[in-house]
Amino acid sequence: MTGIGLILVLVSFLAIGSLQSEPRQCDTPNWGFQCGTAISRSWGQYSPYFSVPSEIDASIPEDCEVTFAQVLSRHGARAPTLKRAVYYINLLDKIHDGAASYGPGFEFLSTYNYTLGVEQLTRMGQQQMVNSGLKFYHRYRSLARESVPFIRAGGQARVVHSAENFTQGFHSALLADRKSTVRPNLPYDMVIIPETATSNNTLHHSLCTAFEEGPYATIGDSAQAIYLSTFASPITTRLNANLPGANLSDADTIALMDLCPFETVAASDPDPAALFSPFCHLFSAVEWRSYDYLQSLGKWYGFGPGNPLGPTQGVGFVNELLARLSGGEGGGVRDGTSTNRTLDGDPRTFPLDRPLYADFSHDNDMMGILGALGVYGDGGAGLDNTTRREPDEVGGYAASWAVPFAARVYVEKMRCGSRGKSEEEKEGEEEMVRVLVNDRVMPLSGCGADERGMCTLKRFIKSMAFARGNGRWDKCFD
Repeated sequence: MTGIGLILVLVSFLAIGSLQSEPRQCDTPNWGFQCGTAISRSWGQYSPYFSVPSEIDASIPEDCEVTFAQVLSRHGARAPTLKRAVYYINLLDKIHDGAASYGPGFEFLSTYNYTLGVEQLTRMGQQQMVNSGLKFYHRYRSLARESVPFIRAGGQARVVHSAENFTQGFHSALLADRKSTVRPNLPYDMVIIPETATSNNTLHHSLCTAFEEGPYATIGDSAQAIYLSTFASPITTRLNANLPGANLSDADTIALMDLCPFETVAASDPDPAALFSPFCHLFSAVEWRSYDYLQSLGKWYGFGPGNPLGPTQGVGFVNELLARLSGGEGGGVRDGTSTNRTLDGDPRTFPLDRPLYADFSHDNDMMGILGALGVYGDGGAGLDNTTRREPDEVGGYAASWAVPFAARVYVEKMRCGSRGKSEEEKEGEEEMVRVLVNDRVMPLSGCGADERGMCTLKRFIKSMAFARGNGRWDKCFD
């Protein structure tokens, strides 16, 4: 890519005052920036963000001083993609044309019309990202008081808008902090990287031919198909009994389940009684857990560690992260995969001296990056495609735990046990690295993490041998 002046853009300030003054009940700071009910945590990648249970205390240790923080975030809640929207509309037409009657609880379907739109952020999705910026500021206040994050985003509109909303949340927290020493103006600078099939972009997969079009492209679908056959048939039978003549398939059943989260995150009514779509009540809690596992299989085997080339798609970002963590020591970014060398070679578009970084992407891309980071260790080896496994049984993984709407990965670097020491003494101490996925501290098994989930910077970098060796990128073009 060339034309850096076209890439480095200014964020437009969105008028979202109403979002901050009238947020949804399930997505306000007072509610912990999350939907708090169990059912919304069983919607796979369509779950609204929530704090995932952590076996290790996720707060910043009292004896530690954060020196660096990176957030990698998925965009906020959105409307369905065009492909899925078309499927939903056709399915509803099929029900309206074929159903002879509507059983108890299904009556609303007789007059239901699809009005969700396509792909854009919902009101809730915008608020999620405002809240994410607020939370990032408050967690890393000691750094945020003196520096705004360097921001990059993939080029799709919902990703860019999510980044914009994040900056507004961050900025409002900064302005409210009397101890802040910086007073930047909105809009913040942002690097936007196009999401085209030929663009080198570490925030969006597209270049690996074998992964995009070859045999690796169907692994996730195959895993889902096997699991779907184990649980969906009784549900479909029940739905058809309540909608005689509709002749729904198992795929149709999953589509009707999809409409529960999509309708819920699109609702604008702040009344908690109106929080959930009527589609949600068509299915039991057990059925929702099966749905969540179905989505988890799709992400794991489609884009994550269950796919031999899934983690390969995240290698470029990890190598960029290593360069940021080391402050450019060793010559900057070293990568032979998806990095954009023009952008990464220019300090205006890829600085290495900032304490705060924020990148915005998609769930599928985040799965590849999490795979390249190795945060799930060997836990995913037990992700059976016939029997549902709980997240605690598979290294803390579920799609809802890893890549919900507005998901966020924090990578922290800190000095510990150095309070009261001189700057010269601090400089001689090795810093520690820790990774959190949606507030869950991930015990880094490959670098000898301590009881707080931290590895030394040197060991963390050494443990990233997969990424540093370009992670099977050569297999992309076999």
